[in-house]
Amino acid sequence: MTELGLAIALVLVIEGTLYALFPEAMQRMMRSMQNQPAAVLRWTGLGIAALGVGLVWLIRRG
Repeated sequence: MTELGLAIALVLVIEGTLYALFPEAMQRMMRSMQNQPAAVLRWTGLGIAALGVGLVWLIRRG
């Protein structure tokens, strides 16, 4: 459970840093996402989640 908490905290650090360093780029990205169909966002999210699971599996295996 500690590892899950650390993983969530790391995501928050990375996202917060992106918003702090590149606020205009993040606003452009959000506007771009609003113009995407829900299916595209859904499949992209599933693909990224699968990539994350694969990376965790590779890291934990080694």
